[in-house]
Amino acid sequence: MSNFEYLRKDRSYRVFADVCIEAEKLMNVSYTASVTFARKALELAVKWVYKNDQDLRYNYQDTLAIMLNSRKFKEIIPYNMPGLLSYIQKLGNKAVHSKIVVEREEAILSLRNLFSFTSWIDYSYSRHYSDVKFDESILGEINNIVKVQDEKNKLTKMLDEMDKKLEKLTNENETLKKENEEKRKIYQREKEFQVDKISEAETRKRYIDLILESEGWVIGDNCLTEVEISNISTPSGKGKADYVLYGDNGKPLAVIEAKKVDVDPRIAKNQAKEYADALEKKYGTRPVIFFTNGLDYYIWDDTDYAERKVSSIYSKKDLEKLIFKRKNKNRLKNLAIKDVITNRAYQKEAIIRVTEALESGRRKMLLVMATGSGKTRTAASIVDVLTRHNWVKNILFLADRTALVKQARDNFKEYLPNLSLCNLLDNKDDINSRMVFSTYPTMMNAIDEAKDKKGNRIFTSGHFDLIIVDESHRSIYKKYQAIFDYFDASLLGLTATPKSEIDKNTYKIFELEDDNPTFAYELEEAIKQGYLVHYGKPLDVGLKIVRDGLKYSELSEEEKEEFEETFDGEEKEEISSEEVNTTLFNQDTVDLVIKTLMNNGLKVEGGDKLGKTIIFAVNQKHANFIVERFNKLYPEYRGKFAEAIYHNIKFVDNIIAQFKDKNSYPQIAVSVDMLDTGIDVPEILNLVFFKKIRSKAKFWQMIGRGTRLCKDLFGPGIDKKRFLIFDCYKNFEFFEVNGDGKEVKNSKSVSENIFGAKIEIIKSLQHLKYQEKPFIEYRDKLISEVILDILGINENRFDVRMKGAIVDKYKKLDKYEALDEKDVKEIKDVVAPLVIYEESDELAKRFDYLIYTIENAYLQNKSFLKAKNKVKETAESLSELGTLPKVLEKRQLIMDIQKDEFWNNINIFQLEEIRNELRELIRLLDKPATKIYYTDFKDEIVDYSEHESVGEFKIINQLVNYNKRVERYLEDFKNNDVIKRLKNNHPLSLNDIKYLEKVLWDELGTKEEYTETYGKIPLLKMVSKIIGMYREAVEKEFSEFLSDENLNSNQINFVRHIVDYIAQNGSIDKEKLQEFPIVNKFGGVGELFKNKTDVLIEIIGAVEKVNGRFEHISQEREFSSN
Repeated sequence: MSNFEYLRKDRSYRVFADVCIEAEKLMNVSYTASVTFARKALELAVKWVYKNDQDLRYNYQDTLAIMLNSRKFKEIIPYNMPGLLSYIQKLGNKAVHSKIVVEREEAILSLRNLFSFTSWIDYSYSRHYSDVKFDESILGEINNIVKVQDEKNKLTKMLDEMDKKLEKLTNENETLKKENEEKRKIYQREKEFQVDKISEAETRKRYIDLILESEGWVIGDNCLTEVEISNISTPSGKGKADYVLYGDNGKPLAVIEAKKVDVDPRIAKNQAKEYADALEKKYGTRPVIFFTNGLDYYIWDDTDYAERKVSSIYSKKDLEKLIFKRKNKNRLKNLAIKDVITNRAYQKEAIIRVTEALESGRRKMLLVMATGSGKTRTAASIVDVLTRHNWVKNILFLADRTALVKQARDNFKEYLPNLSLCNLLDNKDDINSRMVFSTYPTMMNAIDEAKDKKGNRIFTSGHFDLIIVDESHRSIYKKYQAIFDYFDASLLGLTATPKSEIDKNTYKIFELEDDNPTFAYELEEAIKQGYLVHYGKPLDVGLKIVRDGLKYSELSEEEKEEFEETFDGEEKEEISSEEVNTTLFNQDTVDLVIKTLMNNGLKVEGGDKLGKTIIFAVNQKHANFIVERFNKLYPEYRGKFAEAIYHNIKFVDNIIAQFKDKNSYPQIAVSVDMLDTGIDVPEILNLVFFKKIRSKAKFWQMIGRGTRLCKDLFGPGIDKKRFLIFDCYKNFEFFEVNGDGKEVKNSKSVSENIFGAKIEIIKSLQHLKYQEKPFIEYRDKLISEVILDILGINENRFDVRMKGAIVDKYKKLDKYEALDEKDVKEIKDVVAPLVIYEESDELAKRFDYLIYTIENAYLQNKSFLKAKNKVKETAESLSELGTLPKVLEKRQLIMDIQKDEFWNNINIFQLEEIRNELRELIRLLDKPATKIYYTDFKDEIVDYSEHESVGEFKIINQLVNYNKRVERYLEDFKNNDVIKRLKNNHPLSLNDIKYLEKVLWDELGTKEEYTETYGKIPLLKMVSKIIGMYREAVEKEFSEFLSDENLNSNQINFVRHIVDYIAQNGSIDKEKLQEFPIVNKFGGVGELFKNKTDVLIEIIGAVEKVNGRFEHISQEREFSSN
């Protein structure tokens, strides 16, 4: 008796029926032989379907894998059957090509799946369907695996004969193909074939096994199942762990508890913990805890963190690394921050804030640091501290541009010369380096493609311990969410965007309160402390044509003639401001900007040469035109002074390197997106915003190009103090009105749009008014298409595996019975981005999407005028190609589409006809070229003024408003020896004091004026309050506290406030210490230093020492006068 006996009733089934029966018999001989023959039986059965169904095209060269993955084949078989067939194929392949031991339950599952498939064949193609059930009890069982070579040889010979029979049958059956196809369609409509429910459940169970195998685990070797655990709180004191993963030393690395796919795996948390407790007692090592339902995975390393969702079970090397860190990492309390990397107090505070967050169990940190304040240095120092303390081993640094990746790698090489580094983009470095630098798309590909010599994935989910994201903002996480979902790593975000302007969703990503990053050091503070320079007031350069466009009626007669010649044959009365510098480039407009820059920009070399400058251009043509006009205006520079910089330029990195060299040309870089962020050129003195900016993050990044300090830029001892911004597009005004700017949305692929549109139509066709046969059939057709699209998604992609539960859910036909809004949103947000239509004809796909949008609008009674006009324009364009046979064939439809009356009574089926009939013709149309115009109309600067910024844009540079004469003198003579000694905290002589009294009491005014203005404040204290103290001098007085490894970040923050105040005011009254925000937070200085009172006494002593210099000198002056 055999489960496959029913196949003998039809002679045509004999080519695979006998092999199915023999595969079942082999359960008595060898499970390995059984699954091998089950795979062969599957191959013969699939070939039979291909050769007996006209909807399929058989190619004798096609492998089983190719046939199983054919889109048309998947369309024919039940939606939930591909996984069953894949199991038979993969298990059979492993049995043939490796030395695995096949278990009985695996062989049974293979036969059960084969039975499901052959039963479907009978259901679909036979007039007398045998609705039989699989009976596991009749299967053989062997206690001792035996090798029967003669039996195997006999079976192999039989398989060869079956292949020949199948080939002969194919030739005889050619006339029956059409009949079989029609039978299948009729039978499938009458009753839906039900796949064996038990088989599907078993396949789900096996999904965990496949995940484990993909991570390099060998089930039965270093991965054991149903492991008996003793000493747990069950009546018997025993239990069985679903999986235990072992290291090379035989000790458990992890325990995994599995639950049913429809159960929340977190219910297994405490059960898994009990198993971990028991294993720890037995082996002396605590295993990492995982719990899963085969689709969602959770990790719980309960010695350090709460449970969290992860994308996969860890590989062996990742588990070993995690346990090593657990045992060997040192507390982050007594840090030895290396001054050679970061020597500024705020940088050290940032590092301490990050380490405190990590110590408290946080895994996501966000640093807000003004451009030029040393974000990369700070990140490097954090990496140094964490690697030395064994908190991290592997680090990933992500940036959005190739140049920024290279720059970051070069900087880290300088800061951390002993750390192995890899730039993933150039293939020159070792991919196994401790720190990897990459762009987002490159890393997306590398996750799937980077393999070691054994073919194992290098970048496993637990490979990186820390991911550093340069310039963190929401759009990055939205576009490349899959990377951050896949890797289970701590996250360190870096951004220069002011904390109040960071998108609330970015704070949400980092699990932080709004406006409360892990650490913030912003532009205004950096300028006050002398670490960055400011731009003062930006210069508004109001160009008439840029702001108003061109109007024919306002032109001179001569210019009207040029306008008519330029736009000959076009009905144009005006050019909008949006077209200027995008498709229309006007000579005088560009010339005015260049001349304004050359005349008013900050210069070097005694005012003879314009300082380094970036002009931010709209597009490549705009950049090229600017350079062309500069060379026309200033031919004496021989084409070397200004250079365009954008992605398509060959050897563009060389041009950037030359621009960064202060002794080399070009002086002007005309940039299209390449220099907006990340490029460090301290010599920059001028920025020209010659384009509209709407991204707040990018706006601040662009400003940051000029903020860096540059010593001796104007000569020995004459440093860079400011830079200029020329704003030609009122960008500052825009951001004052539109505080958040306008979000740049991530564009969707055409495939994603088409898939989403189909889902919308399926939802619309649920309405009661569409429950008629034609609409029902169209809806069923769309459902079949979207399910096939989902089945066609490559399940091995890491981003697909992470969404497995949702993807699997919408493979089922019953999910589409009545979609709700939540379903539609879930499909469009999660599934649609994973769909890829293989068709290479992009224009045809765009036409599909256009028609689908009209269909959906039609079903929802919405206007589709704009889309309709696009279709009419397409038909008109096709009419111009009437001599082409393919176009001529569709003549009537193309002509009808152009008529308004055709659209008056349009219906969804006519729209589908348009889509199907014309989509193949779209490729015949030339893509309309964007017309570019070069003109020379007279332009004028209608506004050239300093922009009076408000709010956050008003950078406060001055110290305190005092008597203007005194302030101006002290500023103009800041390099005076007496003033420099006072600012450096060097001792002053009596003659120094007399000099200051003479200037302030005689030359700038009288002693009475001084008293009226400043009261009884001693002269030296007042002067020091105006000029402040050099920061280096103050930090020297407090250096032992700023670098004290035993102080926490709040205590160091307190010292930093003291340094800030003295640097600005020259001294500090002790009462002022109680007013610091950090002190108020703790309720007093004593509370802040309750465990460090000895250090507090020393800090106050240092304050008294700084203040005491005035009293000491005043006493000497009084003694001398007497």
